[in-house]
Amino acid sequence: MFGCCIAGRLLQTNLQQVDETHALFELPQASAINHICVFLLGTIPFPDGYGATVHFFWPGKGFQLLGMLSNEKPSAIFRLRGTFTSNPTSASSHTQNAFSSTYSAQNLDAGLTAILGLSIEPLDQIQAQMSMLNSVPARDTPDLTKDPSLFADRIVNHLFNYVSSFIGGSGKVTPDVMIPMSVIGKWYENFLSKVRAGGIGFLERGD
Repeated sequence: MFGCCIAGRLLQTNLQQVDETHALFELPQASAINHICVFLLGTIPFPDGYGATVHFFWPGKGFQLLGMLSNEKPSAIFRLRGTFTSNPTSASSHTQNAFSSTYSAQNLDAGLTAILGLSIEPLDQIQAQMSMLNSVPARDTPDLTKDPSLFADRIVNHLFNYVSSFIGGSGKVTPDVMIPMSVIGKWYENFLSKVRAGGIGFLERGD
């Protein structure tokens, strides 16, 4: 159902089932990971009214909620290096316990292997968690206008998520999927419209 990809590595589909609603990927050599892409393979959609929260366990540092996936948002890119902040209050204790027990039981080598966890939950619960995740103080929000590389990263991430929504139902993910230029043009129009309407804050919110 899920896949993940790290730049310079093979596509991972070796998902490990924890229970009926939780699954995980092991991420070896985690200290070398900058970004990770998580996506639906297109073979099995979420049940109506459900999606998945995406979680990251870093050995010795704890728990982090990264974001979400749904049938309407079948893929997302998350930046890991330099952004880890433990936020256990943004997810249910059941979710934390499901992954934490597996994490401890596997006796992972600290600093080398991390865990990417996926928790299937009702969309209303997911939205509540995302609201908590996004409600960071303004002083903690990076100023994209002063960091060109981060600004570029957010734009590419926004484009990727937009374009990937058009191939979410293809049934499989391959590097040879063709995207019509009209899709890129439509993204560009929408992107400029959002910038003109409210600035670039939507890039941090993931809108």
